Amino acid sequence: MDPKRPGEKTDQNWTFFRQWLKNPMGVAAISPSSPQLARQMMAELSDDTQRVIELGGGTGVFTQALLEFGIKPVDLLVLELNEELHQHLQKRFPEAHVVCGDAREIFNLAKPLGFAEKKSDAIVSGLGFLSMPRQSQLDIVSAAFDCLKSDGRFVQFTYGPANPIAREVLETLGLSSRRASFTWWNVPPATVYVYNRRVSRAIPARPMR
Repeated sequence: MDPKRPGEKTDQNWTFFRQWLKNPMGVAAISPSSPQLARQMMAELSDDTQRVIELGGGTGVFTQALLEFGIKPVDLLVLELNEELHQHLQKRFPEAHVVCGDAREIFNLAKPLGFAEKKSDAIVSGLGFLSMPRQSQLDIVSAAFDCLKSDGRFVQFTYGPANPIAREVLETLGLSSRRASFTWWNVPPATVYVYNRRVSRAIPARPMR
């Protein structure tokens, strides 16, 4: 799991900051997410959540929170594009499924691990959607919802008050969004959004003439 040791938090912060220095556009923040933000993200999961995919695992702040929430390692898939962060996650969470890859390929990456056939209850994401073109947003969110149950939810945090996923993307995919919470206790301050498929209303049949 995640044995505590002196200096562990400092090591994680340095690992994250080093990757930010290498690629500030690819790593959206200068430090890992705060415990307060992790708690707010977990608060948006339903009590019966059992199977989760995490996009953008970073140093594992949300990964650890998901395990503490009660998600079994075998039912947790963590995707991280950065190779050094991926290796860090593999060492920290050896029992979870930790994959290095592009979030646009999440369905194909999840399939051999059984996360495509057996859909997930939720996706937790730390991806930097604000800096992405709309096509990339569309590709990632579409692939993510292909891995979710019909009532599954996509929990995303962002920096600033604006919805990180473009309205056109939400309309194209038939998704609703909800601004869930905000925390100052993060660097930078962060907002949590939740996305769901819209519930279709039954259209009454017209009488035959």
